[in-house]
Amino acid sequence: MTERRATVQRNTLETQITVQLNLDGTGKSHFETGVPFLEHMLDQVARHGIIDLEIVAKGDLHIDAHHTVEDIGITLGQAFAKALGDKKGIYRYGHAYIPLDEALSRVVIDFSGRPGLEFQVDFPRAQIGEFDVDLFHEFFQGFANHALVTLHIDNIRGRNAHHIAETVFKAFGRAVRMAVAFDQRMQNVMPSTKGSL
Repeated sequence: MTERRATVQRNTLETQITVQLNLDGTGKSHFETGVPFLEHMLDQVARHGIIDLEIVAKGDLHIDAHHTVEDIGITLGQAFAKALGDKKGIYRYGHAYIPLDEALSRVVIDFSGRPGLEFQVDFPRAQIGEFDVDLFHEFFQGFANHALVTLHIDNIRGRNAHHIAETVFKAFGRAVRMAVAFDQRMQNVMPSTKGSL
């Protein structure tokens, strides 16, 4: 089996980002982004997706975290696209429901080659610690656009903003894990009637 790994660098006037990804890892992660709450959420993705993920980012945090968070999403999406290659033999679709106390979220993903995001998450407050919750949408939009996935994220219920965010990212990790796994009945077969994704 070919190793499904990727290293992607993105350098702009606003951010310098390196993502290292192993889709067949063990859930190890290392982050140096300057955005602690995002790192906490990305750790959920690595652990629940059982992927190895390392992200080093330097951004214009003296302004705010917007560019850094969005560009991490973009670069992570590019890493997924590179690591998956032609996508032969994968399940392609993945979904997960994740609860945490009163919160419940659902994520459905399709590595379709068609980027799209439906993000239906209402947070009860504007910030979690110093993190602006609006930036979660920017992260997932960047990911969807550059991983070329259709991504539906719905918070079904929740009152605690931290719990809501954590259920979203855990569900995202679990959905990704399902979608990128190999289907033994579809070995080297493209999971599409079009013949390509």
